[in-house]
Amino acid sequence: MTDTPETPETTESAGEPAVADTPPDRLSVNPRSEFHDWDLLSRGVGIRFNGVERTNVEEYCISEGWIRVAAGKSLDRKGNPLTIKLTGTIEAWYKS
Repeated sequence: MTDTPETPETTESAGEPAVADTPPDRLSVNPRSEFHDWDLLSRGVGIRFNGVERTNVEEYCISEGWIRVAAGKSLDRKGNPLTIKLTGTIEAWYKS
């Protein structure tokens, strides 16, 4: 039997997360999108766009630097909100 010393890498704390969670690079609230993930959205994702926290983001992509937001109350012919793409710096985090 070999005794190995207990280091932070070998022991896990039950109460503390090992690594800080970061949201995915791209996420959408539209259930028909391939980037939709209900489990991640249910945790609550916060978006800061150009230094301002936004609550009306339909979809975002951090690596490409854009968000999609609803363009007023306009709807397309299928009943989905019309969106516009805004480019800038994006920061995403989990609210809970």
